[in-house]
Amino acid sequence: MADLQDDLHTRTDAGGLDELSTAPAAAAFPPEPCAPVSDPDDEPLARAHAVLAAHPVADGYSGLSRRLKHLPWYDLELGESVVDTDLPRLREGRVGALFWSLHLPEAIDGDRAVGATLEQLDLVETVVRAHPDGLRLAYDAGQAIDARNCGRVAVLPGPAGAAAIGDCLGILRSLYALGLRVLTLTGATWASEAGLTRFGEEVVREMNRLGVVADLSGACAETVRRTFAVSKAPVLCTRSAARALRPHPANLPDDLLVELGAAGGLCMVPLTAEQTGPTVRDVADHLDHVRTVAGPQSVGLSGTYDTGIAHPLELGDASCYPRLIAELLRRGWDESDVALLTWGNVQRVLRGAAFTARAAALRREPSTATIAELDG
Repeated sequence: MADLQDDLHTRTDAGGLDELSTAPAAAAFPPEPCAPVSDPDDEPLARAHAVLAAHPVADGYSGLSRRLKHLPWYDLELGESVVDTDLPRLREGRVGALFWSLHLPEAIDGDRAVGATLEQLDLVETVVRAHPDGLRLAYDAGQAIDARNCGRVAVLPGPAGAAAIGDCLGILRSLYALGLRVLTLTGATWASEAGLTRFGEEVVREMNRLGVVADLSGACAETVRRTFAVSKAPVLCTRSAARALRPHPANLPDDLLVELGAAGGLCMVPLTAEQTGPTVRDVADHLDHVRTVAGPQSVGLSGTYDTGIAHPLELGDASCYPRLIAELLRRGWDESDVALLTWGNVQRVLRGAAFTARAAALRREPSTATIAELDG
């Protein structure tokens, strides 16, 4: 993460881990809940529930909004067996915050991408408004804590794909005003296999000024490293595990994990069979590896539920997080490191983005640069 070039300095701590409990867990609705696994020792699972009561999961990627768009009727409070995520399962899984993906099918680009992203932002607001007793929109770390303290799950809009801004910084500002808080830097001419162009660097600077967090999952190494150099705010990798353990293209090699940790970024390990493996132990192996290589302050969780991707048997839906945390406790993770994994590290990134935006507002006007001017 690039240094702030003024007298202000970013805090690197999580601002203290809150000791506030969430709403009581509710019974899971689906007829096929988290797959039962023989557990001769229930003590780690009990400890997992206790830790998650104080430090719930901030889930880095949910595809729920797109799934709901295709349902004729739904009620997340009662429970929906056709999706992986509903309020009973979120409560049972001790989930306190969700990033709701605004990603689009790859064939959509240009003006259609902008319009489709606006539709998804409207859908997110509609879903949250229809479930006021369980969900609450949040746009920063403080609002996420407020939602949790009120017994709601905080919904943070994003990530959206780079195509959503239509190669226009004015559209980026408009999407921010409508709630967008994370943008994935892939799928645009200014963020491609060749890395960031001059306009791409200007997009990152404008994101910093606004408080939009950069997501680098799936980006090429050149884009990742250039973003580290340009960005004054911490970045996310919302769906990346360890390539040393599983050679998936979205997973990060060790050298980039080291640089991510040094830049204060956050690698959110996805709970998918394709990227991390078929069992809860495989997912835990990736979390162990990322924590060792990037540091305990740079590892998080990404359920990737409701994205159409297969999940490990023991982690089939949003109710299953306590089973994963119990596995980490059996491996000797300190409860303080678990608290960073589930809640504290996301809070730190959100606070870092907000601090950078406040600092940038003192020295930078909204950019009027265009892609034609900078990239020709």
